[in-house]
Amino acid sequence: MHLSFVPPRRVKIGDAAAFAGTTPRAIRHYHAIGLLPEPERGGDGRRRYGHQDMIRLLWIRRMAGAGIALDDIRDALTAETGSVGDDREHGDSGGGDVGGGDVGGGDVGGGDVGGGDGIAPILERLENSLAAQEAVLRRQRTAVQRMRAEGSRMGLLSDVVTDRFKGLPEGSLRQEELDTLLVTERIFGPLGAAVQATRFIALATRPALREESDRVDAAEEALDDTVAVDDPRVARVAAERHAFEGALDAFIEESGLAGDDDALFEAWDARDSATTDQEEDEEEEEDDDGGGDRGSGGRRTRTMSAFEAVGRMPYDFSPARLRCMELAEQLAAQDAPTA
Repeated sequence: MHLSFVPPRRVKIGDAAAFAGTTPRAIRHYHAIGLLPEPERGGDGRRRYGHQDMIRLLWIRRMAGAGIALDDIRDALTAETGSVGDDREHGDSGGGDVGGGDVGGGDVGGGDVGGGDGIAPILERLENSLAAQEAVLRRQRTAVQRMRAEGSRMGLLSDVVTDRFKGLPEGSLRQEELDTLLVTERIFGPLGAAVQATRFIALATRPALREESDRVDAAEEALDDTVAVDDPRVARVAAERHAFEGALDAFIEESGLAGDDDALFEAWDARDSATTDQEEDEEEEEDDDGGGDRGSGGRRTRTMSAFEAVGRMPYDFSPARLRCMELAEQLAAQDAPTA
């Protein structure tokens, strides 16, 4: 018996755009300017996007949302990796999602200027548009400041996530861990990613756990398409994963990190209750202009459920690895205390 939900290994451009918070047209533009190399096409001639394509697209969206121009993003990625082709990234041109199209719009010069009440709704719309742009610029400036202070990738995550890593030695986190937090934040929001950060804090502070994590990860990755789902290695690796997760949970509890999680939930609840209707409206305005991702704290308007989001994020898992994950979950359920 397999997992009831099987994550896609590759997705079409529409699902890729929906998950990243952009449009197929924008993604095609990234291809056209050489920012995001075109992925392989399926038998129907349509593009298919894999896990790494989506990771790069998410980072690009965050960078574009911070107001960084496409050319600058491309230069940064090229300098970082030496090849844009190996790192499929980019966002909207010149942070093009930022400015609303209504500033100084055509209505302002209409025939009702000076005609009493006729100008009032026009001025109201203009003021609202300018206020929305001002909010976006504030968000972008905050994001850029955080990127400079925290590092270009770390600073693109929400502050509630990056705050969890205060005090860790520089270089403690790996790029793949930041990638994982980015995806988690996109699906479950900043709180979900902040809770997941506990895992990476534990690995960064306990070398023995890090070593065992690497070993189990490698064993899982070895369960590729050449391994049958009933191969004995599948059950063995599932047992190893289960044992490791138990050791990790024990360390999190003993080290006090679990208490930090509890405090995080309490702080988040207080933060939610303190958010005013005006702030929520402002966030919605920013999401409309910036593609839905907030690079610096706060919540974002959810445009899809977590289940829908998971279904649009490709993972290159073989049937054997999916079976291993299912077996590990069954072992965890057996150990769970009964009510």
